[in-house]
Amino acid sequence: MLSKIVPREGRFFDLFEQSSNLIEEAAQQFKLMLSDLSRAESHAHKIKDIEHQADEVTHRTMEMLHKTFITPIDREEIHQLISKMDDVVDIIEAASQRIFLYGITSVPPEAFSLAEVGIRAAECIKRAVRGLNNLKKPQEMIKDCVEINRLENEGDNLLRSGISKLFLEEPDTRQLIKLKEIYELLESMTDRCEDVANIIEGIVLEYA
Repeated sequence: MLSKIVPREGRFFDLFEQSSNLIEEAAQQFKLMLSDLSRAESHAHKIKDIEHQADEVTHRTMEMLHKTFITPIDREEIHQLISKMDDVVDIIEAASQRIFLYGITSVPPEAFSLAEVGIRAAECIKRAVRGLNNLKKPQEMIKDCVEINRLENEGDNLLRSGISKLFLEEPDTRQLIKLKEIYELLESMTDRCEDVANIIEGIVLEYA
């Protein structure tokens, strides 16, 4: 197992898990924000704090990468994986800031559905990342990666139907523009989750 071959470098896997935990935490907090828009500023600050924590995990990973001679997996894969996971949190934070700064007081059901898709993708990432340290259950990891790809397609469909509905039913042009941007950010989150899944799948296929 990788952790036995180079045990000292198992710290990379600890950092990956920390990042995946923060992705799930941010996704859950964002959905809570949608259910409690009267306290949007407070939720936005909490998500901003999570984003800062994710940045710190990414920084520590990069610092370790530069100081480590032998890495448990390819250096570029470590760089890509931690960077793409950080991107997921960045997008959630960007969406939360839009809701707060735009003064959004209500959102259509499609926004909740996109947020829920994001949570499910985050849960899949968390499970798949947890398996990287020993690769004992590669098929389960691949299954989670495939599910993330499916969720990305679901996010695409929700984006299209949500925007179509906005143009048909939303009379306030400014509100339409605001919500369209938030929808697109939430769909971008699933895109970044798919990027993470593709990297994990590549690692599993190479090392398992």
